[in-house]
Amino acid sequence: MAILVNLDVMMAKRKISLNELSAAVDISLANLSILKNNKCKAIRFSTLNALCKALDCQPSELLEYIPDEEL
Repeated sequence: MAILVNLDVMMAKRKISLNELSAAVDISLANLSILKNNKCKAIRFSTLNALCKALDCQPSELLEYIPDEEL
């Protein structure tokens, strides 16, 4: 089982750069990069809330569940 973070997809849809998003949500570029590249182990609800607000999206648009069979 895996949870994928589709931050890169949503950023492309909204035409926003990592630098712009970092400034909008007050999260470091390093931490956003970790999220964007699916290297994170966890995400705080406050971070998810800030991302959804800045990207005008739902959590389900950022997070995707992938069953083991599909990995």
